[in-house]
Amino acid sequence: MSFSTRGRYGTRAMLELALNYGKGPVSLKNVAKRQEISQKYLDQLVMSLKTIGLVRSIRGARGGYVLARSPTQIKLSEVIGALDGPILSVDCLDDPSACNRVSSCAVREVWEEARQAINNVLESTTLQDLADRQRRKYLEVNK
Repeated sequence: MSFSTRGRYGTRAMLELALNYGKGPVSLKNVAKRQEISQKYLDQLVMSLKTIGLVRSIRGARGGYVLARSPTQIKLSEVIGALDGPILSVDCLDDPSACNRVSSCAVREVWEEARQAINNVLESTTLQDLADRQRRKYLEVNK
């Protein structure tokens, strides 16, 4: 199981917007530079995030993008779900009729536990939590 570049880069872009929350719009050029992401790829990711209502665009000379809600109200599960889809997709978890061993399979139980553990972390972590962690990392590195 791995997160796609869409999920990883999209999360980094959302982190950048969270770090700048309340300071006005951030240009994608600046997000791309700070997060070391191709601006062309970032454009695609932000369009997906905008479509589902996680970011808003502001037009004008000082325009750019902002979070549509407070970073305390956006969970990482929303970001990853929007960009990557379901976490730990396994046929028998997604569609129990896909396998006739569903009721007697110990492996399926482990996949379900793994999915639930990942979901619990993503559900309990907000963009604010991520921004706070990033600020702590910055302070540790720049002592």
